[in-house]
Amino acid sequence: MATKDRLKQLIDEHLNLGRAPDFDAQLSESGVSSLDAVAFFKEVKSEFSLTLAPEDCLQFKTLGEVVEFIDARRS
Repeated sequence: MATKDRLKQLIDEHLNLGRAPDFDAQLSESGVSSLDAVAFFKEVKSEFSLTLAPEDCLQFKTLGEVVEFIDARRS
């Protein structure tokens, strides 16, 4: 399964966006609380076997950047 597709599933399972995720939109404008964002990134870390400190998640401005980060580590 493609990274983007799996990330969409995780979003559907763990975040209540009420809409399809926009992978190009700024995460800061997503309407997701900081607590939900931290919990979501824990799920992403686990799903993709990533090593990230909570503050490392601040580097991502869009979901597209998250996909690129994951794909770069999986290659």
